[in-house]
Amino acid sequence: MKTAMSISPTRRQAALDALKLDDESLLKACEVDYFIASGPGGQHRNTTASGVRLTHAPTELSVSATERRSQVQNKGVALERLREGLKVLTFVPKVRRATKPTAGSKRRRLEGKKRTSEKKALRNSKSGW
Repeated sequence: MKTAMSISPTRRQAALDALKLDDESLLKACEVDYFIASGPGGQHRNTTASGVRLTHAPTELSVSATERRSQVQNKGVALERLREGLKVLTFVPKVRRATKPTAGSKRRRLEGKKRTSEKKALRNSKSGW
């Protein structure tokens, strides 16, 4: 998947609009492809076009489902995956701003370092090495 920063505002808006639709309307907005799913599942799965691919043109998002032997069940799974993908497209990341440490935090850090340094210096002087 692409990162959230590279998603265009028009694509994000198209995803928001698509999420508002009910399942039937969302399916009408998608291009639905049926294909023969390969893999385990027996002769029924390997000879029927039970695999489903949904392509939502406005967002250029494509998902597929081939887990089930039933085309109807795979269509439901693909629709759930499409909604999850659309939710990912709608995410707007927070703008991160660089911060600098305050003068007080710098002073406290240096004081802590000095204390640690003095402690270690005392260890060496007592041991006599």
